[in-house]
Amino acid sequence: MTTNDLIVVYGTDWCGDCIRARRFFDQNKIPYRWVNIDHNEAGENKVLDVNHGNRSVPTIIFPDGSILVEPSNRVLSQKLKPT
Repeated sequence: MTTNDLIVVYGTDWCGDCIRARRFFDQNKIPYRWVNIDHNEAGENKVLDVNHGNRSVPTIIFPDGSILVEPSNRVLSQKLKPT
C-alpha cells in the first residue's frame, strides 16, 4: 500500500471528533495517515481550502478523492462498506 492509497485524516489532538474518528479507524484496523493541522501548515491550508476558509476537523480525504468533514461513525461505516 502506498501513501496515495491511504485515507488522510486532517485534525487536531484536542478535537473530540478527531479522536473519535481516529479510534474508529484504529479499532477497525483501517490504515490512514494522520495530519495534525496544529503542526502542519500545508495540512491546515488543505483543510481551509476544502472547507471554504473554515478550520473544520476532522476533514477526511479518501483515495478516490471523496471528502467527509466531521462524519459520524455511522457515516464512516457506510462509506467504508465493501461494494
